[in-house]
Amino acid sequence: MKKLNSIEIKSAFAKIPGWKKKAAVISHKFEFKDFSAAMKFVNAIAKVAEKEQHHPDIDIRWNKVTLALTTHDAGGLTEKDFALAKKSDELSQR
Repeated sequence: MKKLNSIEIKSAFAKIPGWKKKAAVISHKFEFKDFSAAMKFVNAIAKVAEKEQHHPDIDIRWNKVTLALTTHDAGGLTEKDFALAKKSDELSQR
């Protein structure tokens, strides 16, 4: 998968409000009503990540889950990162 350039990254960010970029990583902190809801989200993300063969870094803090995405093989951000970010946003609303 090809690494996105700065113009492509800026365009992709329009589709994932609330996400932040630091160097070659995009991240977002999701907040849930309790630990159980946070873990349900994490498990849903795990299933999608396995299917997509694209695994985020996941930090769990009681009712908060932070996802960090980058494509290590490409050395930066790719379409895979933004696609998983969008799916994560959708899963967080369930």
